[in-house]
Amino acid sequence: MNCRPRSHFLLLLDGGIAAVMLAVALTVVLAPGTPPDSASGTAAAVGLAAAQASCLLWIRRRPGYALAVAALAGVGLEVLCPPLGWLGLVTVPLAYVARLRPPRFSLVALGLLVLPTPWELVTGGWRDLLFAVTALGLGWTLGELQRGQFHRRRDREREALTRERERISRELHDVVAHHVAVIAVQAAAAEDVFDAHPERARAALGAINAAARSALTELRAMLHALAADGGADPDGPQPGLAQLDALADAVRAVGLEVTMDRDTGAEELPGGVQLSAYRIVQESLTNALRHSHATRADVSVRYGDGVLSLAVVDDGTAPPRRPGAGAGRGIVGMRERARLLGGTLEAGPLPAGGFRVAARLPVGAGPVSARSEPGLRAPQSRTEVAP
Repeated sequence: MNCRPRSHFLLLLDGGIAAVMLAVALTVVLAPGTPPDSASGTAAAVGLAAAQASCLLWIRRRPGYALAVAALAGVGLEVLCPPLGWLGLVTVPLAYVARLRPPRFSLVALGLLVLPTPWELVTGGWRDLLFAVTALGLGWTLGELQRGQFHRRRDREREALTRERERISRELHDVVAHHVAVIAVQAAAAEDVFDAHPERARAALGAINAAARSALTELRAMLHALAADGGADPDGPQPGLAQLDALADAVRAVGLEVTMDRDTGAEELPGGVQLSAYRIVQESLTNALRHSHATRADVSVRYGDGVLSLAVVDDGTAPPRRPGAGAGRGIVGMRERARLLGGTLEAGPLPAGGFRVAARLPVGAGPVSARSEPGLRAPQSRTEVAP
């Protein structure tokens, strides 16, 4: 969902670097006393410098072809304006290629560019040769370091997603298993009284229908988790919206003032939605304590029109993040929880200071409504079962 803003940012970044690259080249080409000496040669050098810089605007789509065009343009610049450097400013496109492609590709490109550098001994000397080889090596090294950093960050985010999905699967297992148990018991009960008490059988079938709809809500998230159950189920019941007050008390005890504005009617929502809402609020308050040095946090929980809305706003000063650095592990996990329920989550600093996390979690099916009547077997669990 962030592809378009990210693409715009990359286009602006590449355009800015291309503009700087062109400005440096024109400064050298147009400097007094610097070759080329003729007007036509100068015009050709300016055109080649523009062509070489423009390769950055499409190098992410076709890095190999873009580097080839940049190198060919650099050959002309080397002939027309040797002071500009080896093959012009081809080091910049080479750094891009090393950033975008693995070493088995970028090292070949580096080798092809280094291979003809002894030509510098003809047009210049050992110093020019050393400068050309060093510049190419530094460009490749910079690109490779950036590529490694990107892959390490991506691996950390994937690891965080995997851990969060496994945790979601384990937590939802308890909720889903309960609904399935209700269906099994009510089906057996309906069979027992089907002939003697048809009205009770119909009531049991209604309970089965309600339990099945609630179970489908939980299963939708569980199936999307794409993670096998990696451990034993938790022994105790999973937390929900009713436990938010206790969570707020625990956070206040460690120094963060928390105000809770909670819709009590939301406590009848499906267990999976409540569990994800609780975890989002919990992670938001944890981040406020650990990272933003906040002194106050306001929590709002509202339910209406089939959507549970959460907002956690603190007054902290979160450290600035580099553009394109990606979200933190906690935000990645919260966003994944919201996505698995078909919802959305936004997190970021506020213009006037502080940090805000806002989530919208759609509720696909209502909770199981339970009524008890004598004569039917039902499990004693957190949700009563209608006969």
